[in-house]
Amino acid sequence: MMFPPPVLQLVEAVLAGCRARGLRLATAESCTGGLIVSALTAVSGSSDVVERGFITYTNESKTAMLGVPAPLIAVHGAVSEPVAEAMAEGALVHSPADIAVAVTGIAGPTGGTPEKPVGLVHLAAARRGGAMLHERHVFGGDRTAIREQTVEAALRMIEHLAKEPS
Repeated sequence: MMFPPPVLQLVEAVLAGCRARGLRLATAESCTGGLIVSALTAVSGSSDVVERGFITYTNESKTAMLGVPAPLIAVHGAVSEPVAEAMAEGALVHSPADIAVAVTGIAGPTGGTPEKPVGLVHLAAARRGGAMLHERHVFGGDRTAIREQTVEAALRMIEHLAKEPS
């Protein structure tokens, strides 16, 4: 996949920031289906920063691969702050990465409800032994636009956490 130049510039900044601090990354992706890790690995030499990506599109995979408790999903729904945060934590638990970013959302065009409309995305980023960030967005546009905006937001969260003191 070809990523637009602004996304690749952001990827370069994220990789450089992590590389300078010796940080490794993991992604836990639902609605983006691997686009975040794909953007990161579109740049040659990214293997010294990108550790792994988890694509957990179903609730069962969130539980099996990341350890997200099934009751948490049952109570809050997969597209929620607690689940996004549990996905980020799970990516750290199940990898040697220093930073993990997780996304879960409704990219559409189907699947939305009045409470959880198409475009709703919860993102969480965690630094091992440190901060947990959460963002809630309702992105506009079609499925592709929603997923692209999610990738950019996730990269910005990683960039922010990479700058935090260890």
